[in-house]
Amino acid sequence: MKRLLVFLLLLAACGGAFYYSHRHQSQAHVGPEAVLNALAETQRDLGRVPAKLTRLSDAEEIRIGDGMASGYMASGYTTQSGKDAPEADAIAKTQQYVAQVGAMVASNARRKLPYRFHYIPDPSLINAFALPGGHVFIGAGLMHLMESEDELASVLGHEVEHVDHYHCNERVALETQLRNIPLGGLVALPIELFKAGYNKDQELEADRDGTALAVMAGYSPQGAIHMFQTFGKLHKKYVEKSGTPDEEMSRVALEGIMGYFRSHPLPEEREAQVRQLMAANNWPEPKERGIRMRP
Repeated sequence: MKRLLVFLLLLAACGGAFYYSHRHQSQAHVGPEAVLNALAETQRDLGRVPAKLTRLSDAEEIRIGDGMASGYMASGYTTQSGKDAPEADAIAKTQQYVAQVGAMVASNARRKLPYRFHYIPDPSLINAFALPGGHVFIGAGLMHLMESEDELASVLGHEVEHVDHYHCNERVALETQLRNIPLGGLVALPIELFKAGYNKDQELEADRDGTALAVMAGYSPQGAIHMFQTFGKLHKKYVEKSGTPDEEMSRVALEGIMGYFRSHPLPEEREAQVRQLMAANNWPEPKERGIRMRP
């Protein structure tokens, strides 16, 4: 029965990849990013039931996530190597700030995992993502767009909920079935699989509960609203109108933001959901706090 399930999953993955490539052949470009985008799209369409049957234990998830995070950080993306003293000091302070805000938000998560927060000093990374076990990364490019600490809290809360709701865990569990690899080999999974986003229901779930985490930590839900409005402006400029990079956005950053919008619901829908939650729960709206550290 297990072999039949794996075979059916592989068959569905191949069919999904063919369908995706056929529909998007005029837009796709050859390269690792295109392959990973196609794979992530196929995984989102497979659903969550098969992965739920083989969820990793908390201990396994933490061990695998720690290995992935160590490898990613060793690649130099999160280090201060090669920086002069003032820049290295600024990176260290921003890292400390992100960790502080993240710890406040994660304190109300249901799963009591060792959540850790990492700042990536890459201005072209307009994204945040989570790894199994509680590692959350946020790029300088995304923080540069923020005007308040409440926006930062909402983004970190969103990523915490991808861990809290087992989205990361299920993605790893699904990989064990699709690739037929042992748990020990999962630490080598490409990080892009976790940057790629999840299905629409999972993303909206992370929005709902991530904003709630921020509110419980004393932040205004307006932080999430303003973040989605900023995303909406980027979507109109670079997706709807097919804008080209300007002085403020490199080609790499543009490719990243386009990938982000391919894997997330429309900003308007995300904003509408939070507004509904604000009304239904009568959430308090304290004055937003100015962001204290921004690249």
